[in-house]
Amino acid sequence: MRGLEGKNIVLGVCGGIAAYKVADLASKLTQGGATVYVLMTRAAQEFITPLTFRSLTGQPVTTDMFDAQSPLAVQHVALAGVADAVVVAPATANTLARLATGMADEPVSLTVLATTAPVLLAPAMDGGMWEDPTTKGNLARLRERGFTVVGPAHGRLASGKEGWGRMEEPVAILDTLRYVLGRDGDLASKKIVVTAGGTQEPLDPVRHLTNPSSGKMGFAVAEAARDRGAQAVLVYAPTHLTPPVGVKAVPVRTAQEMQEAVDLSLSGAHALVMAAAVADFRPVKPETQKVKKEYTQGILLELERTPDILKAAQGDFIRVGFAAESQELLKNATDKLRAKSLHLIAANDITATDSGFATDANRCTLLDREGVVEELPLLPKLEVAHRILDRVVGYLTRPGI
Repeated sequence: MRGLEGKNIVLGVCGGIAAYKVADLASKLTQGGATVYVLMTRAAQEFITPLTFRSLTGQPVTTDMFDAQSPLAVQHVALAGVADAVVVAPATANTLARLATGMADEPVSLTVLATTAPVLLAPAMDGGMWEDPTTKGNLARLRERGFTVVGPAHGRLASGKEGWGRMEEPVAILDTLRYVLGRDGDLASKKIVVTAGGTQEPLDPVRHLTNPSSGKMGFAVAEAARDRGAQAVLVYAPTHLTPPVGVKAVPVRTAQEMQEAVDLSLSGAHALVMAAAVADFRPVKPETQKVKKEYTQGILLELERTPDILKAAQGDFIRVGFAAESQELLKNATDKLRAKSLHLIAANDITATDSGFATDANRCTLLDREGVVEELPLLPKLEVAHRILDRVVGYLTRPGI
């Protein structure tokens, strides 16, 4: 997982029932290529054992500030110096209070106080504790110090009640961490506008013309841009997907709405990646009321062209398009590349059953305006997104671009 490889992540585990979820987080971080050092408070060890984390991370677990046997015992704050980021999960009300007042009498608070690395907090506690003004004040103070907070979520709590206070799921914490780690990436200070999903053109209030696009490719591009430090704007058509953390999300429905949103978003943009599957046609006169099948033997639709968003986009920025083709892949993609004055186009064969629409993988061929053709193997869409952004970075770093 790009963004985590080679990173040193210090994971502070505190005393709450949500500690069991942190085992999954530690595993995911390790699988993503990070080296994970776990710190545990005494209370945390009442809920989960150090052996669990040592088994998942392959690293020693620190439970005592004065453990002479630890390879990091040269100084109490050794981990604070090697950390690329510190994650505290679950961040209990007690831990938030200790961090807000600068206490340093156990491994987690000591390391947070000593580190200059970014700190991510994942609060978890009973709803009443979360709503208490003291907790709110402590959290506000920590935010002012630059800490990033993810959650908590709403749901069933350990008390059996429903409310705010559940620790966010590991996937959400991981997503936020990648956003934090990517702030100084190779697209830092760059604005990347991305479109995603299949637009919907209404026939009547309950029916529309659309296509099978899930939006996964565009969402992956926005996520990858965010992970590389970009100010990512995602203009997306209806989808079941949740926009990535740290991405400005602009929901739309029709091609016309998408064009208007893209035009507004392009101010100051360095690149536009048009991954949306925009409907090519729309009804000239959509019905204002639902068409009842009992009252008609059929419908004759008069269609008109939708706006060509990519071709009409105005500005000095890198232009990237997609070509979803069922025949003559390279010829059609090359024609589109030239007709829309693109820098790069990603072409994929929509007849393939293992890639393309509504799948987690894609097999693309990248063609650029210099005539270079690069065939990519079947890859996860997030990796395809990074390959495309590698090319965008190449254009942005050229003199005169």
